[in-house]
Amino acid sequence: MVAAAPPPEPAPPAATPDAGPQAGPVPPHAVADATQAVPAQARVTMETTMDQVAKTTEGLFKAAEEAAEFGRGNIEAITKATQVYVAGVQDLSKQTLAMVQGLADHTVAGAKALGTVKSLKEAADIQATYTRAAMEKTFSETAKLQEAALKLAEASFAPISQRMTLAVEKLAKPLAA
Repeated sequence: MVAAAPPPEPAPPAATPDAGPQAGPVPPHAVADATQAVPAQARVTMETTMDQVAKTTEGLFKAAEEAAEFGRGNIEAITKATQVYVAGVQDLSKQTLAMVQGLADHTVAGAKALGTVKSLKEAADIQATYTRAAMEKTFSETAKLQEAALKLAEASFAPISQRMTLAVEKLAKPLAA
């Protein structure tokens, strides 16, 4: 008979990176240190998380306050623009009424002058003079009204334009950073 080879001896346990070398039983103070380290680490993690939550919440509240303040500024700008527009329209209406009144007075004066004429040539001269004066006055007053209307449009849009500029600056600021 052939003799069987003796069974191989078991290999010594290999060291694992997590557990370290197998050197025997774990001392009791190491277990106590490990159990104290876990709550301390959890506490540090919890404190860090709470700090981050507090900072995030503070940032959200600040953003909400800024948005509310910006909204109030927009309402104020619209209110101011409306006030300027209404006051300007009232002024334009007064100027227009004055122009119409002046033209009516001019027409009455022309009619009175025509009532005193003694010849057809004199009537034609008076009519031409009054018509020319009325046309010149109409063009002059219309140009003044157009200029006033343009200034009114610029003045009433200025507060809104300023808010739009501010909005663009606020939106561009985070992009530039």
